[in-house]
This record gives sequence, structure tokens and C-alpha cells, in this order.
Amino acid sequence: MGTGAPVIVPGEPGAPARTATPGERVGQAGREPGAADVRFAEGMIPHHRQALEMTALVAERTRNTTVRGFAGQIAAAQQPEINVMTGWLANLGRSVPAGHGHGPAGYGMASLEEMNALRAARDTAFDRLFLRLMIRHHEGALRMAGEQLAGGRQVTMRRMARDVYAGQSVEIARMRKALEALPGA
Repeated sequence: MGTGAPVIVPGEPGAPARTATPGERVGQAGREPGAADVRFAEGMIPHHRQALEMTALVAERTRNTTVRGFAGQIAAAQQPEINVMTGWLANLGRSVPAGHGHGPAGYGMASLEEMNALRAARDTAFDRLFLRLMIRHHEGALRMAGEQLAGGRQVTMRRMARDVYAGQSVEIARMRKALEALPGA
């Protein structure tokens, strides 16, 4: 028995809210994982691992405080996300992808050659390559998050995809400005 008062259901970010229909079970739909949810977690874990590998190189290769700041932010955000997705997959009985590989560039993954070049670079050359690779890497994460939001339905993975999309969009804009500010850019 309802009160007759309307129930407002929020829309996706930037989308209008709507009024629930009588008898609709608000907040119950979309809790069961689908293929898009699993693909997102299984793809994002290795993707994040590569970003962490890239950020681990920063301390010994540059003194640029802006680049160091980006590395710290990325590590602080992505390791907890890996932990959430790892636990989520384990709860489903799915194995967690090992390593990070150097997969297709469609999702911004750096190739083995690019990672070796990053390892060999120092100072401004490192900063420039790190920012270029990380911008592309984040753009790939945006694509993955967009695909999850378009086809996923599980609440935790949708929330994760929204967080990835929002946070990495901001970081991309900031990294582009930092790249433009480098000497010789």
C-alpha cells in the first residue's frame, strides 16, 4: 500500500529524473550482473594495473611536481578500484585477470615498446612521454566506462564506471594543460 506520493527516480548524470510508475520496484532492477559488467571488470583490472606500472616509474625518473602529483592521484584512485573489482569478480566465482599485458591500443594500452621507452626516459623527455601515454590510456578507460554504462546493469560496476569516467575526464584535461606547459611542447 502506497501513500500516493510520487517517487522521483534520478536519471544518469546530466539526464532528467522521472516519476516512478505505480507498482514499480525502484532500486531493485539491475542488481544482477550481465556480460557488460563482467567485461568491464575483467578489462579494467589489467588496464589499471598498467597505469600503476607507469606511475611507479615516476619517482625515479622526474622531479616535475605536477607529474608526480598525477602519479600519486592515479595510484590513490586505481588501486582501490582494482581491489573492488577483484572482490566483485571473486564473489561471482570468476577468475581475476593476471598481469596487464600490452593489449590492443583501442583502449589506450601502451605497447611493450612504449613501456620500454618510458622506462628509459628521464626528466622532461619522461614527463612528455608519460603524459602522452597516460592521456591515451585514460581515453581508453573512458571508452571502457562508456561501454559499461551503455550495456551494464549491475549497480557496483555502473557506479565504478561513472567514477572512472568523471575522474579520468578531469585528469585528461589537466594532463593536456601540463603537457602544453612543458618546455619544447
